[in-house]
Amino acid sequence: MSVLEDLRRLSAAEEIFQLLDVPYDAAVVNVARLHILRRMGEYLAKEDIAGLSDDEVRTRCRGHLQSAYADFVARSPIDERVFKVHKDAVKAATPKKVPFVPLSALHRKD
Repeated sequence: MSVLEDLRRLSAAEEIFQLLDVPYDAAVVNVARLHILRRMGEYLAKEDIAGLSDDEVRTRCRGHLQSAYADFVARSPIDERVFKVHKDAVKAATPKKVPFVPLSALHRKD
């Protein structure tokens, strides 16, 4: 079985850390598990791993998991804003346009 197939079978973040042999602090993973895995996926999506050997894929996945984990050791999930709901929370609100009718457009009926 390939590393990617093994990763797809797993259901807990801790299992992924163990499979890729990445040390972690359970307190960090308990707070940011989904954020870490999402960030790892973002890092993986930026490169083409098709055609790489299983060892190379494992190395890249391990490196991306380490990087993603480090992001959330240094900053909180809210600060990192991985998910859309967090990004939208700080997005500048666009002011609603108020309809404007110039006086010259108004006609008086006699």
